[in-house]
Amino acid sequence: MAAPANKTIGDLSGKWIMNKSLSSNVDPGLKLQNMSYLTRKLITSVTLTLDIKQFSAPPSPPAEASAPAVIHIEIEQTGTGGMKGTSEKRCLDNVFREHKDWLFGHVKGQTRWVNAEEVEDAFLKSGWLEGEEEKTGPNGESHVLSYVESYDDGWTATQVWGFKTIEGERRHVRNVVIAKGSERVELQLVYDYLS
Repeated sequence: MAAPANKTIGDLSGKWIMNKSLSSNVDPGLKLQNMSYLTRKLITSVTLTLDIKQFSAPPSPPAEASAPAVIHIEIEQTGTGGMKGTSEKRCLDNVFREHKDWLFGHVKGQTRWVNAEEVEDAFLKSGWLEGEEEKTGPNGESHVLSYVESYDDGWTATQVWGFKTIEGERRHVRNVVIAKGSERVELQLVYDYLS
């Protein structure tokens, strides 16, 4: 289902389901992230639903509690049949924070607002809607950029989030580049709005 006009990078709150038929095959990226064959098959066999909450609050540690409020994006992932996915807690202040979970292991990541012209990678900045109606970040940004490094397996994952027209409908999309050494996997993840 197309994203309603009121759903923008400035307000992603709601339920989104990954459209597997419009998204890239994620298996090559999971393989580069050193996931086992069984884990990859399990992940690729389910359809993920994202329950997103976007809000303003003081930044998470290691930032000082007295620092000005920033935007947070918290995501609970659930697979088909209620399978528990990972939890994402992003604080959009470009500060590295460490995280550990059952799927990706020990990582550090940072997240920030960006405009397409700030993104250097050609794949990551390709295909976005860039009209005034998309510039809903706090300073008129139209994208979120997330960067994660794995302590355990040596990979990096860079994501740019925004909206694209896919098969004639405006949809929430993440362009993702997973890299390890000289290897690189490019993924486009497309999400349909549920509620």
